[in-house]
Order: sequence, then C-alpha cells, then structure tokens
Amino acid sequence: MKVKIYKPSKNAMQSGRAKAQDWILEYERSGEQRPEALMGWTGSTDTLNQVKLYFDTEQEAVAFAQAKNWGYVTLGEQKRKIKPRNYGDNFVYCAEDERA
Repeated sequence: MKVKIYKPSKNAMQSGRAKAQDWILEYERSGEQRPEALMGWTGSTDTLNQVKLYFDTEQEAVAFAQAKNWGYVTLGEQKRKIKPRNYGDNFVYCAEDERA
C-alpha cells in the first residue's frame, strides 16, 4: 500500500494558520473514479481515499508508515515567502512587465 505524507498549505479563505501545523498521511488512490448515475458526483469503489491521519511531526507519520510496512512518499514542507510592502506601494506606477 502506498501513502503520501505532507504538510498542508494554509487555507486561502482564512487568515490563520491553525490547521496547517499538522502533518497528514493520506492513502494514494488505487481505484478509478467515475461519475455516479443519480447525482453526477464523483464516486469510487476505493473507500481508503477518504481517510486522512493527522500527526504532530513528520517523523511520527514516517514511523507509522514504516511500522505498517507501507511504501510512502514525503512531500517537503512549503515555506512561506513574505514580501514586505508598504501601503504607498499600492499607488506606485510601474509598467506591466516590471511588476512582481
């Protein structure tokens, strides 16, 4: 069984980062997805793609996967890139190709 271990990014709809601190172990999809006939929602015969396990650290998630003899892939943590800006920068004119 294959799993992926990653740290989720911050939710774009919220300003806080409270739920982005945990590491997630998620099963990789093994079955194909197809639209259901009645509602048109995406369905699958594989129910493990609904399971997510949360860990405080990456090492705990890796140790869990190794204890179960699962193959795992660890995706690195995404670092925040903060560009400090002043309020006056909103009104500075620059050509379209110069914008960052």
